[in-house]
Amino acid sequence: MSTTTDVTALAGRVRERLAARHPGVPFAELRTLPGGHSGLTYSMAAGPDSYVVKAVPPGQKPVGRNDVLRQAQVLRALAGSPVPVPEVFAVDEREPAWFAMEFVDGEAVEPVLDEHRLDPGLCRTRMLALAGVLRELHGTKTGITSELLDPAGELERWGRTMRAVPENLRPGAEELLSRLASMVPDGMPPTLTHGDFRLGNVLCRGERPAAVVDWEIWGLGDPRIDLGWFLLFADHRNFPRLGRPVPGLPTEEELLAAYTDGRTELPDLAWFRALARTKMAAIMGHNLRRHREGKHHDPDQERLPPTIAAMIRTALDILAQRS
Repeated sequence: MSTTTDVTALAGRVRERLAARHPGVPFAELRTLPGGHSGLTYSMAAGPDSYVVKAVPPGQKPVGRNDVLRQAQVLRALAGSPVPVPEVFAVDEREPAWFAMEFVDGEAVEPVLDEHRLDPGLCRTRMLALAGVLRELHGTKTGITSELLDPAGELERWGRTMRAVPENLRPGAEELLSRLASMVPDGMPPTLTHGDFRLGNVLCRGERPAAVVDWEIWGLGDPRIDLGWFLLFADHRNFPRLGRPVPGLPTEEELLAAYTDGRTELPDLAWFRALARTKMAAIMGHNLRRHREGKHHDPDQERLPPTIAAMIRTALDILAQRS
């Protein structure tokens, strides 16, 4: 947990690095940005310009979701590509490490999960546009390296997370994991993957995506991992007790058509759609377990069991149709 002293020290370091961009302009204080799920996330203004600052929490190691330098690396690698990302202006590797990027004005709304008053037609347009951004991401060559994420490795990773959840919270999970393991498809050539690609992680202005954000779990791997996850958010019925109906959202088939843009059909996509549901069930089960164990008190997690069960059930249905 950061202290006033920690924040003051970080603010001084940020001002020192950005001062040359704003000669004679006073900097505002660092302000915590709500909604950050990794490291520490702040905003800082210098005259009319604003920055987002992401930092490693004091006393913690820059690993996993706290590895802000890794996030800065992928953002810099994508600069100038067809994938819209915030521009990185400063990186400081000294402990605790941090980087500063432009503050992109826009809305990050997940239509079927977030409370919002957006026009359904706008939501549809944004989601179809985002399918094209995902296609561009998977076609972008950056030269950066990372551990490869193949289908078998992804299943092993999320299987461990699932099995850490009490059995009564994940009905049918063992059968699902067994079925997935018996049907692992061959991998496709690895591409750059976001890891959590959806409208809730994209700042939009009007109809267009302005910046893809939240790159904490990017990697190099099978593009169908990203695609299966993205398709999951097309239908509120995938999220019982959580989802909100949005008339006219594109179907999974429409999003897939927008992503492929007339290219050859992707093989074995059903397996990746089932994997995405497995991942969601595992994440929700993990969060619910932490709440019930008192590690992270959040009564809203008690709404999750119907969605966890539905994710597992529909994943099994998808695999049964593929057989």
